[in-house]
Amino acid sequence: MAPEIIKIRSRNNVYQHIEVLKRNREKRTKYKEFFVEGVKSINRLVSNKWEIQSLVYSPDMPMSDWAKDILQNAEAREHVEMPSNLLSELSDREEPSELLAVVSMPKDNLSRIKLHDSLNVVLFDRPSSHGNLGTIIRACDSFRADGIVITGHCVDLYDPQTIRASVGSLFTVPVIRLPSHKELIPWLSKIRRQWPNFHVVGSDEKADIDIIDHDFTAPTAFVLGNETDGMSWNYEDLCDTIIKIPIYGSASSLNVACAASILLYEIDRQRRIESL
Repeated sequence: MAPEIIKIRSRNNVYQHIEVLKRNREKRTKYKEFFVEGVKSINRLVSNKWEIQSLVYSPDMPMSDWAKDILQNAEAREHVEMPSNLLSELSDREEPSELLAVVSMPKDNLSRIKLHDSLNVVLFDRPSSHGNLGTIIRACDSFRADGIVITGHCVDLYDPQTIRASVGSLFTVPVIRLPSHKELIPWLSKIRRQWPNFHVVGSDEKADIDIIDHDFTAPTAFVLGNETDGMSWNYEDLCDTIIKIPIYGSASSLNVACAASILLYEIDRQRRIESL
């Protein structure tokens, strides 16, 4: 079905709806839509068939072959045309983007994470930094994680800062939001019934087990604690094993995104060796 063409010339209700999705978490939550900018992000949301509500552009601006192709071939409910000055106001780029998108949020359903006998999933409790969350999503994409579950009161997954930090990986890795660890318990029990060797692994600099001494070839969920408070008691109780990443020098700990990248690499490294 051809998209509806909406032409606006002022900061009307259509413009205000797009603008408020960009800056206001409560409105994103209410409308279950979010704002996307950037070539990589738009390419990945299109290739992974996310539901696009609007593609936004200006007929006053020169348009690249890339943008023309997206407008012609991507399935969107509507195309919103606006003057270049209004598009520039919406864009966060020094040189305004030629194409923006409004996208529907998928349901926060754990079934989006496909279960199998080499499962690798990240459980991130109360992430407090958009940059860390986006970077960890990108690392999960890079090291073949099956998904991420974020729990508790945390930064907004669909904030433009998070999306920008993920460099489009948000659209390739399932990320599920849950109110707390409690909603995870039946799901983890289901996985354990199907694969008894499934392990929930936490990390702590005071743990006795070195990261390289743990067998990550079994199906695994590993827990990342909050950047300030670390792993909560609730998550410690869920863990079968707690490991450490040995570090040296004067640093007392690693940034959570650095730690996640190291853990994800080690899981992938062990599994590649096993497959030889």
